[in-house]
Amino acid sequence: MKINQYSGFEVAVVGMSFRTSEASNWRDFWQNLVLSNETLHFLTEEELINLGMDNSLIKDKNYVNCTPNLKDKDCFDSNFFDYSNEEAKMMYPGHRFFHECVWEALEDAGCNPDDTKESIGIYAGAGDDLIWKTFVNVSNNHKVNNFYLSKINNKDYLSSLVSYKLGLTGPSITINTACSTSLVAIHMACKALIFGETKIALAGASSLMNVTRKGYLYEEGSIFSKDGHCRAFDQNSTGTVDGEGGGVVVLKRLKDALAERDNIYAIIKGSAINNDGNKKVGYTAPSIEGQVACIKMAHKFSKI
Repeated sequence: MKINQYSGFEVAVVGMSFRTSEASNWRDFWQNLVLSNETLHFLTEEELINLGMDNSLIKDKNYVNCTPNLKDKDCFDSNFFDYSNEEAKMMYPGHRFFHECVWEALEDAGCNPDDTKESIGIYAGAGDDLIWKTFVNVSNNHKVNNFYLSKINNKDYLSSLVSYKLGLTGPSITINTACSTSLVAIHMACKALIFGETKIALAGASSLMNVTRKGYLYEEGSIFSKDGHCRAFDQNSTGTVDGEGGGVVVLKRLKDALAERDNIYAIIKGSAINNDGNKKVGYTAPSIEGQVACIKMAHKFSKI
């Protein structure tokens, strides 16, 4: 493979980490896809009763007993990331989770921040959780400084917090574009690499549910599935379901990855973002015209 056959705009994925329901890494996730394994958990009546669910709700014909099953989300090696036990207990679990995903992705890429002279940037986002913040405010009892407490529980500080703990010196940008956050993070990371703002970029996101999930009531016209099954691009699809997890990719310019003989999982030839404006049925609905325009822009940039 000749290095000079590429234009310099391509970006290589040289490391990955991923955790979601019934998959503790990206290899497990891939196997679930290959084997067509549905990894959501359907709660039994006994489980629902033990969770304190009202029997009349359990028997409701619109009740769906589906929930994700993410393992070890209550676990965290606080000493490794230089947090006290009390700080770790008070930190938003999605932030703890993301710290671990970042380190796993760097390990997968064979990149130790302490040993590299290159700048490493991070582009990431996470969900917000008012229930968790309420719990923390009630239970802290001055064990953790309130100023510091606000930083480890604020999604806007996610990227800079990880950069500080791991000594990353590239751009540290927290992104929130709702459902597209992780993809926009990758897009922004690619731009930073192409323009030389950083030599290595981390991009990803995390989203955790910090209350026990007990299923949901199906409502006609809502985004949630009628039976708890998600059938993307299928005529029998009735909606999506709640999920949780986190993922991070390590990115380099393809020319650099080839020169440094990195393990390359995939090549990003181009990407694009836009906004739908108001040419759609509602604020949270997608716009066909907007998505077509974005895809065309990505194709143009990729020269395909």
